[in-house]
Formats: sequence, C-alpha cells, structure tokens
Amino acid sequence: MVARFPDEFLWGTATAAHQVEGGNWNNDWWAWEHDPASPCVEPSGDACDHYHRHPDDIALLARLGFGAYRFSVEWSRIEPEEGEFSTAALDHYVRMAEVCREAGLAPIVTLHHFTTPRWVAAAGGWAEPATAARFERFAGVAAGRLGPLVERFCTINEPNVVATMGYLTGIFPPGERDPALRHRASLVLADAHRRAMVTIREVCDAPAGLTLAMTDYQAEPGADETVAMLRDPDEEPFLEAVEGDDFIGVQTYTRSRVSPSGPLGPPEGAETTLMGYEFFPEAIGNTVRRAHEVTGLPVLVTENGVAVADDTRRIAFVRRALEAVLGCLGDGIPVEGYLYWSALDNFEWTFGFGPTFGLIAVDRVTQRRAPRPSAAWLGSVARTGVVPD
Repeated sequence: MVARFPDEFLWGTATAAHQVEGGNWNNDWWAWEHDPASPCVEPSGDACDHYHRHPDDIALLARLGFGAYRFSVEWSRIEPEEGEFSTAALDHYVRMAEVCREAGLAPIVTLHHFTTPRWVAAAGGWAEPATAARFERFAGVAAGRLGPLVERFCTINEPNVVATMGYLTGIFPPGERDPALRHRASLVLADAHRRAMVTIREVCDAPAGLTLAMTDYQAEPGADETVAMLRDPDEEPFLEAVEGDDFIGVQTYTRSRVSPSGPLGPPEGAETTLMGYEFFPEAIGNTVRRAHEVTGLPVLVTENGVAVADDTRRIAFVRRALEAVLGCLGDGIPVEGYLYWSALDNFEWTFGFGPTFGLIAVDRVTQRRAPRPSAAWLGSVARTGVVPD
C-alpha cells in the first residue's frame, strides 16, 4: 500500500440540490414527499437553504482544507416547463461555480441527482424513451453555460437507484413496483447518459462521466450465481454504458453478504449506521477495484461516507475507507479523488433529516452551521495527503 495520496488527488465533499437548497417545489420529489401515501417521513421544506447560503458554505469548505466541491444543478429550476430555460437559474449555478473557483475549490457538477421536473414526470418520466432526448437537450444547455468553469461533469447520479427505487421497490417516485418498468427505465437512463456525453463534448472541454451506486457483494459458498443475478439488472447496464467516458464515479456505503438464496443482511451483533447499513468502510476498495476492472476507466470516488450520531465513528469509518483507497492506488488503479458524502447534514430522501451524514452539522431551526471534528480531520488529510495513524 502506498504511504500517501498523490499531489494531484482531488479531495472534496458533495451535496445534491434538492437535499440542501430548499424550495424545489417543481420536481417529482417535492410532490412525492408531500403525498401522504409515500414512505417519506417529512418534506424537504427549506432544507439547508444552501441556495442562498452557498457562498458561506463554500468558503467554510475551503477553510477546512478541501480542494473540490461536487454539487448538482436542479433541472426543474433551469427548465421549469418544456423548452423554457431560465437565464436566472443558469446564472445562479454559474455563480456557484465562480464562488468555488474564487475559494480555490474545483467545481464538479452533477446534471441529474434524483429529481426530475414535474412536466417530465407527467410525460412518463424515466419509463418514457423520449425522456432521454429531453435530458440530452437540458445537458447541452447546462454544460454550455457552466462548461468553462467546471472541473468535470457527472451526467446522472446513481441511475440504477433511480430505476430500482422508483420502478421496482416503489420507494422513490413514481412509486412503481414492476420489474419490466425497472428494465425499461434502466435502458432510458443509459441512453440519456450516452446522449448527454455526446452533447457535453460538443459544447465544452470538461471531462465527464456517470456516477454509479455500487455494492460490495460478498458471496458465501455457492452464491456466485446469486451475486451475478443481483448485479445483472442493477450495475451491468450502466457499466456497459460508460464505455469511452472520461472516468466513472463510484459511490459505496457498505457491503452485502450474499447466500445462494439472496442477501443475508448484517451479521448478528455487527455495528450498524443510522441508515441501517453494516459499518463496513472497506467496501469502497472492493467496488473501486471492480469498477476499474470492468470498465478500464479512471475512478473518482464521488460519494462515500456514513450517517452516525457519534462523530468519532465517522472518523474511524473514513480512515478505514481511505486506507482501502490507498490500497487500490498501491495496486496501480487510477483513483483520481475522494469526495465525502456529505458536506452538510441534509434531507436524506425518504428518511428525512434524521440520518446525519454531514461533516458540518446544520441546526434545523436557525440554519447555523457547526463543523464537526471529522471535518477538520478530513480537511487535514486533504492538505497533507497523509492518513494519520
């Protein structure tokens, strides 16, 4: 294992527009979280008011020692009705990128992070093939404006989660539970990614790729075929769709032990997080290896983190995760950076504001920010490139 991270390694944190901005009422998630029949425990409301407070938040991240910030743009703000693009919304995100640059942070912009405009949802959402062309048009407009300022683009965040949670398990909008719809949505999302890559390259020079939720599947004896059956509809369509991309974003939070009959859940007595995941930081090393092995692409860890009440456990988690990434680098795998999820405590989708992933705590009443010790710890690692003993 190498002793330190390369000087050019990207160190940063990440957020998503709907989870932190507040007031994104024109997308499918706002409608979903206000539907009494949905599993959402509470609405997003003002979230962290990051839409207005982003200059102070970005300045704080820079002071802590980070060199990159991944944020998403809200499609429903930029294109509130089909074909109607908001100059004011585009200007807002241009300014966010400028604020990052002025603070010394490389802006990494995600074009779609779970939320879809209401008019797209009403026209069939991701189960409708025409959505791929609609997203392509949006990506061209957004990348055309932001491209000169952006370090790199992520096209679609975790398209496998959008397809699985929205069309198979019914936890995300539109709340469907149909394997055929999940398959169709996966094809449309993969098509949308490929189209977006073409248009991004036409309008700017920024590198671009897709971010994928990857699970560290660990097969019990005789379970190799079961693991393959789990991966086939979930990860494989998107690992194929990234051919020729500039990088692949890997997002991992835990492992999944698999028996011949299916996932086993955490071992008895294992430490778990506020999300119910097994506390298993080493998973990120295994998924980074697989992503590079399958695609041949450089890897950017675009999300990795933990929701815990005890911040010392966050430091322990990240320390072990970074040691796993160092192991990948030592084996010659081109890992280009590590972005912790999340910069701020935020709206964690159906779970509401309960799970605390943030390096920075946010008071839900006053919006006061309070960096946790883990923020200073990881910022120090970012400045030195060394994980302390």
